[in-house]
Amino acid sequence: MTGTLVLAGTPIGDVADAPPRLAAELERADIVAAEDTRRLRRLTQALGVHTQGRVVSYFEGNESARTPELVEALAGGARVLLVTDAGMPSVSDPGYRLVAAAVEKDIKVTAVPGPSAVLTALALSGLPVDRFCFEGFLPRKAGERLGRLREVEGERRTLVYFEAPHRLDDTLAAMAEVFGAERRAAVCRELTKTYEEVKRGGLGELAAWAAEGVRGEITVVVEGAPEADPGDLDAAELVRRVRVREEAGERRKEAIVAVAAEAGLPKREVFDAVVAAKNADRPVPADGKGLS
Repeated sequence: MTGTLVLAGTPIGDVADAPPRLAAELERADIVAAEDTRRLRRLTQALGVHTQGRVVSYFEGNESARTPELVEALAGGARVLLVTDAGMPSVSDPGYRLVAAAVEKDIKVTAVPGPSAVLTALALSGLPVDRFCFEGFLPRKAGERLGRLREVEGERRTLVYFEAPHRLDDTLAAMAEVFGAERRAAVCRELTKTYEEVKRGGLGELAAWAAEGVRGEITVVVEGAPEADPGDLDAAELVRRVRVREEAGERRKEAIVAVAAEAGLPKREVFDAVVAAKNADRPVPADGKGLS
């Protein structure tokens, strides 16, 4: 029989938030794969448990190389527990490669649910929570960051991001540029820890606040785009939105359908705007032939 891969959530701050099953799984596992073995040691000491199995490191730098080794152990019947520094494994943390490899080998994968910075920040933000999407970390380079933000410029669901404290001011400024300075957001800092803070306001206001320097683990929650009023979108804006989607890798037909849905317009109207813009971009022959 094959073994079992267990993904275990760990506290995002307060160790008292550790799920009760975590201690039992730490003691039961044949192998504990940890993002940081030193943090794991501190966690087990705080929980008063002792790992009986072998402890190995499993982080971004060795994830690809160590995955086959762990899959081999699972195939041989081992119970492998995967923990990361905080929150659920594979959510902007190591784990996805191992889960995918285990699923491919038809190995059982289960989880010990635990704290989540994404859901905690979302709940505390004061923004709509009925529909949301998690965008992880934005690219570090300014141009790539702006491009990624433009991909979701018209997204009506609430957006959740992780960010490093030293990049927070640049990220909020970029968000204000793309989404608008008045778009509501919340910066959630040091969740469940001693200096927990939730700063709410417009993106422009938050960018100015962050410029003074912010410390700690950061999660940013941003209000979704307001429902578009067809009267507010001229042909140039429709074309721009289609081009943004095309640059992000969508086929033109799919981009037109998506923009039409966002704007609440017939697909034909967006298609006509794109065709007109394409024709307008064509060079005019020197002899004027071809003009109608």
